[in-house]
Amino acid sequence: MKKTLLGGSLAAALLAGTMGMASAAACKIGVAMYTLSAPYFAAQQAAAIDQGKKAGCEVTTSDGQNDMGKQISDVEDMVAKGVNLLILNPRDPEGLVGAANAASAAGVKVVVMDSSINTKANIVTQVRSSNDQNGFLVGQWLAKKMQGKPVKIILLSGSQGNEVGRDRRLGVFRGLVEGQLVNDGKASFEVLGQGWGNWATEDGLKAAEDLLQAHPDVTVLLAENDSMALGGMKALQAAGKNDVLVLAAADGQKEALALIKEGKYGATGLNDPDLVARTAVDIGLKALKGELGADTPKLQLTTPAVITQENVDKFYKKDAVF
Repeated sequence: MKKTLLGGSLAAALLAGTMGMASAAACKIGVAMYTLSAPYFAAQQAAAIDQGKKAGCEVTTSDGQNDMGKQISDVEDMVAKGVNLLILNPRDPEGLVGAANAASAAGVKVVVMDSSINTKANIVTQVRSSNDQNGFLVGQWLAKKMQGKPVKIILLSGSQGNEVGRDRRLGVFRGLVEGQLVNDGKASFEVLGQGWGNWATEDGLKAAEDLLQAHPDVTVLLAENDSMALGGMKALQAAGKNDVLVLAAADGQKEALALIKEGKYGATGLNDPDLVARTAVDIGLKALKGELGADTPKLQLTTPAVITQENVDKFYKKDAVF
């Protein structure tokens, strides 16, 4: 899959404004989220709405409530109501292919954001953070932080079959192994157990409670996003386990960044929902106006980073939605 990396001046330009204006009559945007259960998704939807309205477009939204069937119906309804640009955060990389293809066949420009979709889908492009590279950087940081200590992980994953979660956790493991090899000339860690937290704080809490009962010797709680990690922290506190290192593969949620500043939370990867959503809308608007060529990359990534106590002030925004 052809891809490009978004960052620097391009990212600033995308955040500064849209790449052209459209009239509400000509521009009807549908933003189909698969869930709004975590602050990240709410912030992403809010940014997409704002960017669309700034361009003079009519914007409608939907919440799939983490149900693939509902999200497919949401997309079908949007197409039936005449949207000509669909911003899609798919619940399942395979299950939403048919809905995306049907929308494209109806003349709708489809841009996938954040979660991935199978490359056989007929879409303009996919826009997301570099889940693998964010995870890799977090893993390298973890290797250095835990140097000389046993790394016994309980893992909080998002939803089964979700490629974003897979890429995040495997990225962390790759970075951890590489970091341990560089630091110690050998690699050793153990994943004691995996729980499914559905990307949400409360579900992360429940999954962590179950894992802690089965694996009291845990030294690291790793989550695939900050919301689940924050839930996991509550479980650790209730169990009196204050010596377990907590970190996430990605997101940069402000509550997590505040705890990183205090030294109570290890690290997280940079996954800016505002930038991802605005980028997706801007690319979609260019597609509507016929400004994209056949060489448009099918995958566009924002610049990865690991957020730690050393650099958190660069990313922390107290008044951010997310």
